[in-house]
Amino acid sequence: MRDVQKERDSRNIRIDRVGVRDVNYPIIALDHENKLQNTIAKVSMSVMLPHEYRGTHMSRFIETLEEYHGRVSPCNIEAITRRLCEKLDAPESAVNFKFPYYIRKQAPVSKIGSYSQCDVELEGIFTREKNVFDLVIGVGVHVQTLCPCSKEISQYGAHNQRALVNLKVRCDGLVWFEELIDMIENAASSPLFTLMKREDEKFVTEHAYNNPKFVEDVLRDLALELDSEKRIFWYEINVRSFESIHNHDAFAEIIRDKRA
Repeated sequence: MRDVQKERDSRNIRIDRVGVRDVNYPIIALDHENKLQNTIAKVSMSVMLPHEYRGTHMSRFIETLEEYHGRVSPCNIEAITRRLCEKLDAPESAVNFKFPYYIRKQAPVSKIGSYSQCDVELEGIFTREKNVFDLVIGVGVHVQTLCPCSKEISQYGAHNQRALVNLKVRCDGLVWFEELIDMIENAASSPLFTLMKREDEKFVTEHAYNNPKFVEDVLRDLALELDSEKRIFWYEINVRSFESIHNHDAFAEIIRDKRA
């Protein structure tokens, strides 16, 4: 059968990324507590297309995914990207997995348990000629922030709100999602809980009031924690506060390469 994708192209234009995007696919992720966790990922896969090829073979992306039977972790992302380069005869490949990840949390006083969702991202790029693989691990965690200024100028009370912290890291060795989540929650005014009793609500409210944080404070405290973690050599932090008394959001962000 004629292979149209492999036909020669005369326009002499290399395509940086071509592939499939947002493939909903069941995966099994590594779980620090339970070893494995079943979830659903949105998967994007692509390769660099040399100028002489007319097109790529889209079916081979899914074929490659099938070879790994939905088992995805920071440990095998490199193998997937290498396999893509091999199957598609590509100089470079990239994969991205975005999926909800669930951790079991206990309320602070009642100790009642419930599941909390975080958004996780794994992105890997393999460059064949240089034999170089780059992995970025990302987590998105909702937390609570309480405004120090509001607390200072008010006779009683202070405005507080939910904030979203998105963290991406590059690291040497395995860093668990749970470790990154703990770092983020410890930098906030208070973590959030799915299930709480009244005694838990009282504790969280008072804890946040005694631990006011601007978005800048959350970012800097998290950056200090990441600076002290020897396995992590690069990070990007974005803190977004969904302001409760303003008609806009507040944010702070930083990108740092600790090797520089």
